[in-house]
Amino acid sequence: MAPRRNDIADATEAVTAGTGGRGPSDARPDAGEPSGPHTDEAVAAGTAAPGTAAPGTAEPDASAADTAEPDTSAEDTSEPDNPATDHRGAGTGDDAPSSGTGEVAAGADGPGAPGPDDRVVAVRRVRGAGRHWRGAQLAVCGVLLAVAMTGGAIALSTDRAPASVPVAARAVDPGVLGGGNLDASIAALQAHLRSQPRDAGGWATLGLAYVEQARTKGDPARYPQAEKALGRSLSLAPDNDQALAGRAALAAARHDFAHALVHADQALRLNPYSERALSSRVDALVELGRYAEAAEAATTADERRPGVPVFTRYAYVHELRGDVRTARRVLKQALSVASSPGDTAYVAAQLGQLAWNQGDHGAALTYYARALAADDTYLPALEGRARAQAATGDRAAAIKGLETVVAQNPLPGPLVELGELYEARGAAGDRARARRQYALVDAWIALARANGVDADLDTALAAADHGDRRAALRAARAEWARRHTVHTADALAWALHVNGLDEEALPYARRAGATGYRNAAFLYHRGMIELATGHRTDGRASLSSALRLNPGFSPLGAERARKALEAAR
Repeated sequence: MAPRRNDIADATEAVTAGTGGRGPSDARPDAGEPSGPHTDEAVAAGTAAPGTAAPGTAEPDASAADTAEPDTSAEDTSEPDNPATDHRGAGTGDDAPSSGTGEVAAGADGPGAPGPDDRVVAVRRVRGAGRHWRGAQLAVCGVLLAVAMTGGAIALSTDRAPASVPVAARAVDPGVLGGGNLDASIAALQAHLRSQPRDAGGWATLGLAYVEQARTKGDPARYPQAEKALGRSLSLAPDNDQALAGRAALAAARHDFAHALVHADQALRLNPYSERALSSRVDALVELGRYAEAAEAATTADERRPGVPVFTRYAYVHELRGDVRTARRVLKQALSVASSPGDTAYVAAQLGQLAWNQGDHGAALTYYARALAADDTYLPALEGRARAQAATGDRAAAIKGLETVVAQNPLPGPLVELGELYEARGAAGDRARARRQYALVDAWIALARANGVDADLDTALAAADHGDRRAALRAARAEWARRHTVHTADALAWALHVNGLDEEALPYARRAGATGYRNAAFLYHRGMIELATGHRTDGRASLSSALRLNPGFSPLGAERARKALEAAR
């Protein structure tokens, strides 16, 4: 049941990083490009086809090829208009894929399938390669990508990004988790396409499944495969709204929101009721900072295809405008109509994140518990619970929880959080442990970029506090040049601050809060910048507001805010 119009009509970022400064060819493969049997076979089988290695990287060694499907628990991807499958991608090929080099593993546990520990080791190797052989870093990344990423090593947070930022964008799509296994669905699609290689819809669904696989399990190596699959689908059926919506989802997953908007609009011209396209359009407008248009798009989506994916986006648009009450009401409504464990886990985790943002750590823990009761492997809920535990003083449980999360998906957000918890604990060896987490962020960013993901926001946020400050500023400026959102404004303000450019930083810090979005980290950044520029009254007010809103917003930041506030009195 959709939210009432009179409840939501007056309100006006999914949570990931930037527009992506890529040309059209990067997000839009030539729909008419022929694909030989080996290319189709490789894409259908989930293996890297010749020539698909990231630019500047070496071809992966055969022993590292990603022939086994990642371990996921996502849902069936075959229904083109399932309300909860708005972020999946499409398919590829004319000639029937044979077995041979394109043989498909039946599931995540097939021969050669790397487990979470293998993936983390591979990411650590990339980190080491970058440290010892800077000139050869991308080549080493290319060799290790298949091992590191086949089972998944990043997610866009979720959600915010995550993710580095609350990735609304970082959450796993509910419909995919709701009642099936994504690996099994992909294996079935691959088998089908070997016998029916001209099935445009099948290729589109397979590509969408690769996008979902990459997004939920952190496997950016799937993005080139999804791109080829979607291109094949469109070569077979040019007016194919499912594949165009898949391209929108793929562009958004790569943080190329300008092209995500273009593809979503193309799909909606063909099918105004495509839930994937409607949802991707809201995401793109939010991530481009076009909030008024995003509110209109969310209202339109709610009118045409009310359901969990639209409700959660609608709620986030309200939250960005400071209307937390409406956001909470709409999410509770979404939870009440959740019809599967995946839906329940997804929406409950969103409610947990909303509660945590407002400093209601008890409610956050309750919602995360509900999410994990529905799916005890749901990583956004495990991560959120750890953050809430840290905020309530249960540091041991928080560290244990985040160690579990990063062992499976070493993403920038939880890596930084875990590193800061180690620093805050201060036990023997904790400083070295923290440094290792921060170094893994650099490895993640290198791998993401090698697969076409714009990671400038992740770079800016992590490097400003725990890395190369000049690199943080370069990344923040680049991201701001592409899109003007509250998150990019905050990131640029903080990068300027840590580089001693506080006068330039202050307008951006104030812009980050201009929509009414309530975020304790933003207030902390603003308060520190205000103090540095001599605005002591404003600085004290901002720091007090940050601690009042969410006193546990950061393991290190909250303590620094308290010390700065005390010193300014």
